[in-house]
Amino acid sequence: MWSYMTKTRVGTRVWLCVLVSCNITLALNNGLALTPPMGWLAWQRFRCTIDCDTFPDECVSEQLFMTTADLLVSEGYDKVGYKYVVIDDCWMTHNRTVDGKLQADKTRFPHGIKALADYVHSKGLKFGIYESVGTKSCEGYAGIKGYEKIDAQTFAEWGVDYVKLDGCYTDERTMDTNFPQFGKYLNETGRPMIYSCCWPFYQEGKGMQVNYTLVSQSCNLWRNYGDIQESYASLFDVLDNFAVKQDIWAQYAGPGHWNDPDMLLIGNFALSHEQSQTQMALWAILAAPLFMSNKLSTVQPNFKKILQNTEVIGVNQDKLGIQGKRIYKEQGIEIWSKPVEPKEREYYSYAIAFVSRRTMGTPFSYNITLNNLGLNNPNGYKIKNLFDSITTEKFLKPDSLLKVIINPSGVVLIRANIISKYDYIHGPYF
Repeated sequence: MWSYMTKTRVGTRVWLCVLVSCNITLALNNGLALTPPMGWLAWQRFRCTIDCDTFPDECVSEQLFMTTADLLVSEGYDKVGYKYVVIDDCWMTHNRTVDGKLQADKTRFPHGIKALADYVHSKGLKFGIYESVGTKSCEGYAGIKGYEKIDAQTFAEWGVDYVKLDGCYTDERTMDTNFPQFGKYLNETGRPMIYSCCWPFYQEGKGMQVNYTLVSQSCNLWRNYGDIQESYASLFDVLDNFAVKQDIWAQYAGPGHWNDPDMLLIGNFALSHEQSQTQMALWAILAAPLFMSNKLSTVQPNFKKILQNTEVIGVNQDKLGIQGKRIYKEQGIEIWSKPVEPKEREYYSYAIAFVSRRTMGTPFSYNITLNNLGLNNPNGYKIKNLFDSITTEKFLKPDSLLKVIINPSGVVLIRANIISKYDYIHGPYF
């Protein structure tokens, strides 16, 4: 819920500094992921479940991924941008073929990976696969070390569109070499494949200085922090780390290269409706890759509505590609802000998330002027609540007071589009 008043707030001014010129423009030279990629990834929900007798609908098998592809289309997820179906660990055998090639588990993937990729493509979707840069995958299956060129070519022959490369069973000090090298081999195949790296996470975990310039030149997206787990606490563990490191990490995000806070938990076991809106809003603010990891056949309508909210997705997919930041916090409320289009001269539009970390059993009213949010366009802004389809757009000037009412562990996500000088003079705001 929300409302508006026109007063001037007396208090601390929060200025949002937009340093677009600081964005690193170099990126993996494959022309892909110009907006954050969207799709479905198996790991968070299905892990390394290989017991298909006990879990016939949830084991890592070709049937799981074919069913997911079917549901992405029949339930309309593909229409709003979720295009990638990505396998994670445990799809392969522990050993390679006699000629050194990776092979899928023949019991769970009886028709092989190429047939599965062809099926996904027949649905108008794209197909992704997992491997690890070391001698083994994280679950102990065959890794790529020593077979990098063969594996890149194999992925191309199979029709892979997205490669997630993990960092297990290798020395973190070699990652500045082996991750870029594998990206080079992917490019040399001639097949466009988004390249997702877990490289920074492993080096950050060892206290190493990560060369993010090299990372952003070598990968389309990369994991900075540990795996998200099935809990609200884990969600905010990830977000708190992004906030602490935001002045370092955000400058490397942009079209073709993105920081990745990991998968969406929405539609699973842990998050409430309010908490699910919070994750969706903040992943949009962070310009994060949007990869669901859920059992699509069991996602309830209210969670599906969150996942398919086109206006929130529009914030995530904004062409400017600027990663938002946490700009203020008080009284258990955090404010996160992201510059978006349209833009006129030095004035940006913004998406702003008011996030409640409060757990008391009542909503909380929070007031702040647009000026204090860094919204200074003299002609004003059109304000819309992106999770409230009933509330109509409002017109506010920079000195107007914005009042939001935020549910416990919930979020209010607004979009503030600038009013151009022409619109102000000639349009409905005259």
